[in-house]
Amino acid sequence: MQDPSLRLLLKQCGFRNVIELSEMEEIDFSHGSITAAPFLGEHADLNVLTKAAYFVRLANHKLLFLADSCNISPKLYEHVHRELGDADAIFLGMECDGAPLSWLYGPLLTQKLDRAKDHSRRLAGSNYDRAIGIVDRFNCKEVYVYAMGQEPWLNHVMGIKYTEKSNPIIQSNRLIDTCRSRGITAERLFGEKEILLG
Repeated sequence: MQDPSLRLLLKQCGFRNVIELSEMEEIDFSHGSITAAPFLGEHADLNVLTKAAYFVRLANHKLLFLADSCNISPKLYEHVHRELGDADAIFLGMECDGAPLSWLYGPLLTQKLDRAKDHSRRLAGSNYDRAIGIVDRFNCKEVYVYAMGQEPWLNHVMGIKYTEKSNPIIQSNRLIDTCRSRGITAERLFGEKEILLG
């Protein structure tokens, strides 16, 4: 129940040409491809295959979209990098505190979790140490932190009100500062941003 099929849902909604990618499967198109990469984190480490990260090749550009992935297994990203290579730009969510497992999946559980277990499995993305591990692994030239839920239209859904003292802001600021000190373009996105590829 925690891993709904988006393919079946979209087909039921009337879409006729729905392609579902499993991990490391690829769709080729003119001047590029999209590869589904494993997605760890954010969903309390449950095996939710509906979620994926995406490695996009467009002409000479390679973009890695990790949303709320959490680098809980650096060895996994070593294998992914070996197969896909470096990325020019990485898009990474860093809401690194995350709600406990029961906040999202509680109604689907058949038994009540004790507090310690509930809080040990979080709906969290990468913190600084985990994020910089991904940046280092994929040798990127640009890093964009996104999917933080800061936009005002998300306040009523997510209940997040960050300040400069909030851990995700501190962690993402640290990542941005480290990247910039290394000559890597880095920014935390808000609302919308147009990024032009050369």
